[in-house]
Amino acid sequence: MDNFDEKTAEIKNETKCKNCGAILKFAPGTSSLKCDYCGVQNEIQSASDPVVVEEIDFEKFIHEQADSAETHEINTVKCTSCGATTTLKQDVSSDNCPFCDTPLVVTSGSSTKIIKPKYILPFKIDVKKAKESFRNWISGLWFAPNDLKAYADRTDKINGMYLPYWTYDSNTTSNYVGERGIYYMETVSYETVDKDGETVTETKEVQRIAWTPAMGTVSNTFDDVLVLASQSLPDKYTRGLEPWDLDQLSNFDEKFLSGFRTESYQVDVKNGFEKAKEVMASSIETTVKENIGGDIQKVITVDTSYRDITFKHILLPIWLSAYRYNDKVYHFMVNGRTGEVQGERPYSTIKIALAVIGGIAVLATAAYFYLHHKHH
Repeated sequence: MDNFDEKTAEIKNETKCKNCGAILKFAPGTSSLKCDYCGVQNEIQSASDPVVVEEIDFEKFIHEQADSAETHEINTVKCTSCGATTTLKQDVSSDNCPFCDTPLVVTSGSSTKIIKPKYILPFKIDVKKAKESFRNWISGLWFAPNDLKAYADRTDKINGMYLPYWTYDSNTTSNYVGERGIYYMETVSYETVDKDGETVTETKEVQRIAWTPAMGTVSNTFDDVLVLASQSLPDKYTRGLEPWDLDQLSNFDEKFLSGFRTESYQVDVKNGFEKAKEVMASSIETTVKENIGGDIQKVITVDTSYRDITFKHILLPIWLSAYRYNDKVYHFMVNGRTGEVQGERPYSTIKIALAVIGGIAVLATAAYFYLHHKHH
């Protein structure tokens, strides 16, 4: 998938105002580009086009179409620290990586060809709302360093990012081997010493499990299994941003990117499906356990075949802040559609130490008064 034969469209993330000629930015929650200078709303014409979601045949693409896929070209810069490849902010001579806050060498920018996204979820939450979420999140953190709140007030530390995703559909058939467990009660005898010092035998009911072999076949249908085609953010937190309102996808139009940054994918469509299998595995195991039945189940082996595999490439919006504290990078994310917040946080060792000392002092004081009262 390194060679592309089809004509490549270049995207510069710039659109000029029809009224004054200034560079426009997409206005979250609308279908327009807004001019920061004259205030004119420039409607995105394609936003009103009907969206017919088309899935691409995975096997056919891998074996026949990968080298001739429709692509577009984006101007990017690669971070030497974390490896993320993103578009640059407009008209900047210096910048920091939005994923790890490392200063970027803007002169190292290059042009990157990527498979063109078919669909996009445009931003619905604006930067003001994202900053408010950031401040609320920080103010609710116990033992957070004091300077974090000052950090949250810096507008330049919140970046609107479009992240690349693959979505996969598949029908699966899974053959399994396992065991079915049924609970039953058994009366067991045991010896104890009574109040007179005599050894006596007593009985009690103990729950046991009767295991029997189980095997069978289950089928599952998966639709829109989401796989982040980036390795720049912790999977735990990007998963926490879900669910996404994928039923509101728009046809891809570069005008939606105006004023925002875009990361190019690091996980290709083939490796992305391997990640999708991991996501599907938990649902398949649940189906297997339901099929085994009983009170408790053991799943020993599962052999799954995948068919009717399709995929699509989409962009999803997040507000992202990557901040450094004591030489460690922490991420804060807001789902650009729903406002769902996810984040990593540092702790103030001083505040924790003071809290521990304060707690010990309170306990010592309480113990003193208790003993004092007891002896009087």
